[in-house]
Amino acid sequence: MPYTPTRAVARQAFLDHLDHLTSGRADEWAALFTEDGVLEFPYAPPGYPTRLQGRDELRAHMANFPKAFRIEMKDVRIHETADPTLVIAELRCEGVALETGRPYDQTYISVVETRDGRISRYVDYWNPLVAMEALGSADDMVTAFSRD
Repeated sequence: MPYTPTRAVARQAFLDHLDHLTSGRADEWAALFTEDGVLEFPYAPPGYPTRLQGRDELRAHMANFPKAFRIEMKDVRIHETADPTLVIAELRCEGVALETGRPYDQTYISVVETRDGRISRYVDYWNPLVAMEALGSADDMVTAFSRD
């Protein structure tokens, strides 16, 4: 029997993404993506990746997130779409940059495409200026996500 996509499956993949990201579970987070899954950052500053592809690349990048920030997601609003495999969400986080102790209060718009219950493409619209301020500078932001 062929797989039939449902809104609930796509929505759950997105919610699992939030849970795994905020709890620092990079391996489980990367497993939410298809093998060729893509994560895009359209507003990335110079030196920061604008596109990551494949679970290994995604895992390596996001493994650094819990080393840089402690966050809690707030006000998650998922919008209905005509495509049951597509999630569009508005959300924000309240948090702190661990190295500086500065607040990291970010607003996001997420556009998430799913295939067979996994994330195939995630476009993450966020304000890099907020991250730069929390971490200290653009260079500090790039460094925070490039260390092993």
